[in-house]
Amino acid sequence: MANEITNSEISKVTDFDVFQWANEIDEYKNNVSCELFLFNKNYTPFKVRYSDKLTASVKAMFMMEAVSYIVKEADKGLEQREYEKSDGEKNVVYRTDLDNVVKAKTLLELIEKEYKDIEYFNDGGSGSEFKKIKGIIAKFSYLGGDSDGKTKTFYIAKGIAASSALKGATSWELNGESFEPFAAEIALKMPEDNQVAIVEDNVVIFNQSKFETLFQYDFKTQMLADAQAKAIEEKYKLTFPEGLTLNALLQDKKPLVKKLADLDIAEEMSQKQLIEYCDEMQLELMSDDSDGSIIIQDDKDLTMFVNLINEDYFISPVNGKRYEIKSKKLLSEPEGEVPRN
Repeated sequence: MANEITNSEISKVTDFDVFQWANEIDEYKNNVSCELFLFNKNYTPFKVRYSDKLTASVKAMFMMEAVSYIVKEADKGLEQREYEKSDGEKNVVYRTDLDNVVKAKTLLELIEKEYKDIEYFNDGGSGSEFKKIKGIIAKFSYLGGDSDGKTKTFYIAKGIAASSALKGATSWELNGESFEPFAAEIALKMPEDNQVAIVEDNVVIFNQSKFETLFQYDFKTQMLADAQAKAIEEKYKLTFPEGLTLNALLQDKKPLVKKLADLDIAEEMSQKQLIEYCDEMQLELMSDDSDGSIIIQDDKDLTMFVNLINEDYFISPVNGKRYEIKSKKLLSEPEGEVPRN
């Protein structure tokens, strides 16, 4: 079985205080500027222009909704706790390290480091591109009192459902007593609830389920993946393309992580046995002749490798055909048989 998650593995030490942050933003709210970005399901960001007439609305719906909630609820017992120790408590905002949330960190790195190369979003009126959009993130910038002339930034992110968009070609506008043609190509109903804020290296979570959906983050699954990745790399010699790791490949692969969670890697077949099994099944998983390492190039190779560990491939003694076993159930020993060791 996979290693159990211990309290020491989820203990965090942080100086971040969400109440102090909210009070500072409340103080400097009139001097905050904002940029908007849409991002798709691959977490590719797109710049979005917005009318000056929407400036107050953007600040209100993204920044002030979150800040006002924290400031007002602080007097009613609102607490800040670590996300990894969460249990769905009420009247709590959670915090975790940005490094833990790979999708969010990747998105911010693209916005910060590849800004000049980010394209403006243009759906062309068809709605097909907008269907790929997963969320919207607002980047706020300001000069705080202790910034020493340096700009401070924070982000507010919200998920967007494709169903929240209205296409101009199929929508009418009700103006007074009459219907009129809808003026815009696409209209979007913005989510009003607080979901996620990112302040420096901290992720502040207002809505746990929406945060997990938005950034595909499941702490317990990730911890299991990390533990099993460590066990695999201790037992097997693997080679990856530059910049790719086993941990990165296991991100968001819940079916594979679940399969690995039921295995005791230390007790599974050796590297030599695994390669021989692979050859017997005539699978296209390559190994390096120079050092015998197994080459994992992509998700397909990873799935095949995990399936080999789990002995999910089978040659029928009846027809000689190869099969991938999707579900296995261990049969009990026949009556009178001595159990095998």
